[in-house]
Amino acid sequence: MKKVTMADVAKLANVSKSTVSQYLNKRYEYMSEETRKRIAQAIEELGYQPNVIARSLKQKTTATIGVIVFNMLHMLTTQVLHAIEEECQKRGFQVIVCNSGDDPEKEKKYVDMLLAKQVDGLIVFPTGKNEEVYRRLVEERFPLVFVDRMVPGVEADSVLLDNAGAAEMAVHYFTSYGYERIAIVTPPLVPYNVPRMERFEGFRAAMRKRGLDVEDRNIIVADPDALPEVLKQRFAEPKRPNALFAINDLTLMGVLRFVKETGIRMPAELAIINIDDVPFADIYTPALTTIAQPTFAMGKKAAERVFDQMKAKKTDGPRVFRFSPVLMERTAIRREKA
Repeated sequence: MKKVTMADVAKLANVSKSTVSQYLNKRYEYMSEETRKRIAQAIEELGYQPNVIARSLKQKTTATIGVIVFNMLHMLTTQVLHAIEEECQKRGFQVIVCNSGDDPEKEKKYVDMLLAKQVDGLIVFPTGKNEEVYRRLVEERFPLVFVDRMVPGVEADSVLLDNAGAAEMAVHYFTSYGYERIAIVTPPLVPYNVPRMERFEGFRAAMRKRGLDVEDRNIIVADPDALPEVLKQRFAEPKRPNALFAINDLTLMGVLRFVKETGIRMPAELAIINIDDVPFADIYTPALTTIAQPTFAMGKKAAERVFDQMKAKKTDGPRVFRFSPVLMERTAIRREKA
């Protein structure tokens, strides 16, 4: 079959090739509504497909943003990705998503691959271990935005939660209903994982503020899969916690498996709050009070900042955007004040 060209579209729509080009580049201010309709109808009737490669070479852009996430299973990741994709589509850009699995070597390979594909910018949920890779991109003024984490030593835009504020919110909620034997449940604490450390330090500060001790045995550290057994050991000890602060959604899953296996009653024997609102929170029995991240706003901001950099509008230097947490209170977790 003969390949349909822009000239064919122009002829059928009774316009010039340059007008069709303006339409394809969404420069609608140069034409009437009637002209737009004729071009759209001609494109559909002929089945015209623009030559993306030729357009990208001419415009010096691939109209593509690369996104590297550290864990596709996190609710934060999927929700932020949705906002990024929607914001990119508004501008006629596509998104390539890569999952590093929190592996710095894999992350570095994905950066190299995306740069080889000549993406116009990168939005990265970083592992925190590729400082040199990202420092080089910043030096070359390549559009780069970090989400959820920052990379120490790299001066790039970062979009993340007010993690200390989220921990304060959890402790305040617990203590306002009489819970004082509060433990934090977290994956292994590592300095390069910024939100993890900020939530931990925020928890300790909130407890000290209220004159409450944070005993070492109430800092429960384990990967989600190992959590049920670790919690069983802790709850076999005297003076066990009556409240658990889980720092993310995957940690919450480990905590809930522990609750199911042991038959502990919530909230009579144990209250739980976690960061990241999960879709089953309001149908779980009892309903779960969570601390939500404003994921859509965070994703939208990340996309906006990378486009600002691409347009050379970024004159205010690298910035850190902190988004406020939101308490999603479900009445089933509450109890009378002690």
